[in-house]
Amino acid sequence: MTHTPEFTDAQLEAGRLLFARPWDFVTSIADMRQLPASEGLEIALAGRSNVGKSSLINALTGRRDLARTSNTPGRTQMLNFFTAPESGLTLVDMPGYGYAEAPKAMVDAWTALVFSYLRGRPNLRRVFLLIDSRHGIKANDLETMQLLDKAAVVYQVVLTKADKIKTGQMSRLLDATAEILRKRPAAYPMIIETSSEKGLGLDVLRAEIANLVSY
Repeated sequence: MTHTPEFTDAQLEAGRLLFARPWDFVTSIADMRQLPASEGLEIALAGRSNVGKSSLINALTGRRDLARTSNTPGRTQMLNFFTAPESGLTLVDMPGYGYAEAPKAMVDAWTALVFSYLRGRPNLRRVFLLIDSRHGIKANDLETMQLLDKAAVVYQVVLTKADKIKTGQMSRLLDATAEILRKRPAAYPMIIETSSEKGLGLDVLRAEIANLVSY
């Protein structure tokens, strides 16, 4: 049984064209009152601190510095919005979670902000939940899945840093991840393997997002 999506050449090209547009940073918010208007389609990226969300956004858009990257976990502390004008699509980089050294009050504030966004954003089509291939799904990833299930937001797992593990390990990881997702009510079953460094799977992820935009 395959766990990964398959696309036609035409769908892959649609994804390439969507992300070949010029992309711009729109805004960062730390309060729901600062949210931009609910226009067009939004796709959000979530994941543990240092899982590679900002690097993936930069790789998808072909912009080296569109999203700020850091080797310091916990740097992304706000909702960051990026868009390609006239594409009808906005990418949202969500605060990373699981950073042990973050003060509890800050973690609680991030959680409240994220849940408020998830529950109250009518144009949010899907959340891509990034999982580090080297570590697999951890306890705080399951907590985030529970949050997404509670908010009734469809989410899809994207494995990052897939170039860092061997083919046999990836096969076992895909099986284990798919088994977990089968038990989650809001989880989309197809899993995407990516490497921002090597470009692995970026065409598939672009096509997946372009497919969402087209419907």
